[in-house]
Amino acid sequence: MSFDLEKIYALLPSHYRVRDDAEGGPLRELLGVIAEQVAVLEEDLAQLYDDQFVETCAEWVVPYIGDLVGARNLFVWPGAEFSNRAQVANTLAYRRRKGTAAVIEQLARDVTGWPANVVEYFQRLATTQYMNHLRPENVVTPDLRRGDALALATTPFDALARNADVRHIQSRGGLHNIPNVGIFLWRIGSYPVTDAPAYRLGERRYIFHPGSLRTQLYRRPEAEGEIEHLARPENVPGPITRRELARDLASGRPALYGPGKSIHIRINGKAVAARHVVACDLSDAPGGWGRHPVVRRKHAIDPVLGRLRARRGTPADADVRVTFRYGAAAEIGGGEYGRASSFVGGERTVKVPRDRDTIKKALEVLRAVGEVETSLTRIRRKPGGVVEIENNNLYLEDLPLRVPAESSIEVRAADERRPLVALEEDWRISGAEDSELTLNGLFVLRGALVVRRSRQNHLRLLRLRHCTLLPGPTPAVPGFPAREARPRLYVLQPDVLVEIDRCVLGAVRAVEGARVRITNSIVDASGAGELAYGAPEGEGPGAPLEVENSTIIGRVNTVSLEASNTIFMAERAGSLMPVRAARTQKGCVRFSYVPPGSQVPRRYQCQPAPAAADDARLRVRPVFTSLTYGEPAYCQLSARCPEEIRRGADDESEMGAFHHLYQPQREANLRAGLDEYLRFGLEAGIFYAS
Repeated sequence: MSFDLEKIYALLPSHYRVRDDAEGGPLRELLGVIAEQVAVLEEDLAQLYDDQFVETCAEWVVPYIGDLVGARNLFVWPGAEFSNRAQVANTLAYRRRKGTAAVIEQLARDVTGWPANVVEYFQRLATTQYMNHLRPENVVTPDLRRGDALALATTPFDALARNADVRHIQSRGGLHNIPNVGIFLWRIGSYPVTDAPAYRLGERRYIFHPGSLRTQLYRRPEAEGEIEHLARPENVPGPITRRELARDLASGRPALYGPGKSIHIRINGKAVAARHVVACDLSDAPGGWGRHPVVRRKHAIDPVLGRLRARRGTPADADVRVTFRYGAAAEIGGGEYGRASSFVGGERTVKVPRDRDTIKKALEVLRAVGEVETSLTRIRRKPGGVVEIENNNLYLEDLPLRVPAESSIEVRAADERRPLVALEEDWRISGAEDSELTLNGLFVLRGALVVRRSRQNHLRLLRLRHCTLLPGPTPAVPGFPAREARPRLYVLQPDVLVEIDRCVLGAVRAVEGARVRITNSIVDASGAGELAYGAPEGEGPGAPLEVENSTIIGRVNTVSLEASNTIFMAERAGSLMPVRAARTQKGCVRFSYVPPGSQVPRRYQCQPAPAAADDARLRVRPVFTSLTYGEPAYCQLSARCPEEIRRGADDESEMGAFHHLYQPQREANLRAGLDEYLRFGLEAGIFYAS
C-alpha cells in the first residue's frame, strides 16, 4: 500500500492542520520525509522481484543471471549505451541453433546493439554446377536488365556470384571464398523528424532539412523480434534510393511512403496520398529542379538530396510539412529521442503552444512572481520553472531574457520532440544573483546565444544539453536573409559557468574570466584552420576550458586547458598555433589527439607521441568518414583511422564525441563470442556497412 501524503494529512484532526499551517507546515514536511522513505522502500521491494528476470532486472544484475545460464564473454563498461541483456536472454536459443547463419546474425545484433546481416560467401562463389546439387540462383553472368539486383552490387545484399578471393577475410581483404562468412554492422541509425515545416527555397521548391542542407532520407527499419530469416534491406536503417522509392510508390501498397512510415507530406493540413507523389532526380540543372515531366501533375521527391518540388497549383504560401528519417551516428544535438533523464525541471511548467503560443510569452509568465491559493493557505510562488515546447514547429522570435534572482529557468523541447528556433536578433541572456538558465533539445537555426556583459548581470550558470546551434552559414528565414558562418555562442560576462553536453554547435567565444566545460559534444568552426574557441575579440585566449569526450574542429586558444579523450582537429593558420594554452603550468591533456605544433599543458598518453618520428606523426592523425554537417556519418571516425586514435581513450574506446558509444568494445565483444557459435572450419570478418 502506497503512502499518500495528502490522504494521511487529511486524516489528522483539523486543529492540528490549522496549527501546522500557521507555523509554516513542519508537520506536513515531516510526513513528506516519511513518504519519501516509504516510497524508496516500496521501490526497492518491487525491484527485488524484478531482478529475478533478465527482461526487468537492473543492469548490474545481468552478469549474475548470465552466470546461471553459462553465458560467456560478458564485458561491462559503466555508462555504456549497449547492454548484455539480450545476449543473456537468448543464450539458450543460441546453443540450440549453433553453427547457423541466423544465430550468428542474432548474436551480432544482441552483442553490439547494431542491426546486422550475415553473408555466407561460399554461397556466392562462381562455381561449376554439380548435377546432383543444382543451384539455379547461382548465375555467374548477371542479367543486365535486372536493375534492382545491380543496384545492390557492392552492398551486403549483393547476390551476384564472384570468383574466389584468397585474401584473408579477418583482415578485411578478401570476401568470396569457401570458409568465409561476412558480418556487416550498421553503425548509422535512422532517426525520425515528425510533421516539421519544410524549408522553402523558392517557387514550389522545398528542402526536407530545416537548415536547407542536403539530406539523404533513410528508411524506417522493420524490426525483427526473432531471427527467422537473414536481414533484408528493409530490416536495416539504410538510405532510400530513387529507384527504391519509385518502385515502392508504383506498387499500390507503399511501405516507404505514408502516415507512420519513412516519408510523408502534408500540405495545408491535408495528407498527400501516395498516388500524387513520384520519385524524381531533383539535382541542380540549368532549368531548375526537376527533369521529369510528371512533376507538373504530381509532387516530386528526391530521397537522395532530400528535396521536394510541389506540383503545379500549390499556393506559394502553402504550409508544407514533412515527416522523414535521417541518418546519424549517435543521439547528439537536437533530435526526436528520449531526453527525459536530462531534464532539470521546476515547480511549474508552461507549455507552448498549449498555455502560450510563443516562447517569449511563456518566459514572461515564469519571470513573474505570483501567489497561489490552496484550500488552507496562500503560497507565494518564486519565479522560474520550465518552458516546454510540445511540437516541431518553427519559432521565429526575439528572446531577450533576464533570469530572476535565486531562480532557475529551463527552456526545453518535450521528450521526443525537436522544435526549431530562429532568432530575429541574438538571444541576449543575463540574470540576477544566483540564477541559472538551461536550454535542452532546441535546434537553433539562426542567431547566436550571447551572455551579456553588464554590471547587473550575475548569471551563475548557463547549461546547454542536447542542443544544435547550427554550424556553418545561417539559412534564410521569412523576413531575414542568409548569413555567413559566425560563432554561435558568446560568453561576454566573467564569473559565468557554461556547461555544454551532448550538443553540436559552431564556434565559441568566451571572455577570460568565465569558465567553459564541454562534454560529449562537437564544436565545429567549419574548417580546421578557423578559430573554434577563443576570446570574443580577435585572436586572444578565451576562458579556461575543460573538455572531455568531444571533437573540436578548428583552432583553440584558451587561458588554460583540461582535456581528456578529445580530438582537436586543427591546423596552423600562418603563425597561429593549432591549439594554444597561455598557462602551460596549469592543467593537463590526457588521452587526446593534439596536432603537432601546439602549446598545451603537460601531456599524458596523447597522440601523436612527442618522441614519434616524422612519418609516425603524419600517420597518426584522425580520419573521419565526413566532416560536413548534415551528412549521416558526420564526425564519425573512419575504419581507416589509426588504432592509436580509434582505441586511444583512457578505457580503450575511441577519442572524440562518440567515445560513449564504445564501438571498439562492441566489436571486441562480438569477436569473443564468435568462437563459440561459428561452425568449425569457417572464418568470420566484421565489416561496417555504415
